[in-house]
Amino acid sequence: MEITDKTIDKLADLARLNFEGERKAEIKQDLERMLNFVDKLNELNTDGLEPLVYMTNEPLVLRKDEIGEELTQAQALKNAPSKDSDYFKVPKVLDK
Repeated sequence: MEITDKTIDKLADLARLNFEGERKAEIKQDLERMLNFVDKLNELNTDGLEPLVYMTNEPLVLRKDEIGEELTQAQALKNAPSKDSDYFKVPKVLDK
């Protein structure tokens, strides 16, 4: 896959970022290095290898659920950058 300025612009738009000039070139180089790394990994022969499900053979220790202090709806909305009576307002990110 080739990383073009159009690809960078699309990714920046999806991530709500803005890259200009030299910064855009740096991001392009970083993405190309990442893709080259993944391509290098694809060269490995993984035939007959079981997928790694857990990173360790140690048992997983879970903490017990504890009831803590709860926020009221008004407290939760208090510092919201944008709200509409009872709800958080967020920018639309998906097109229908």
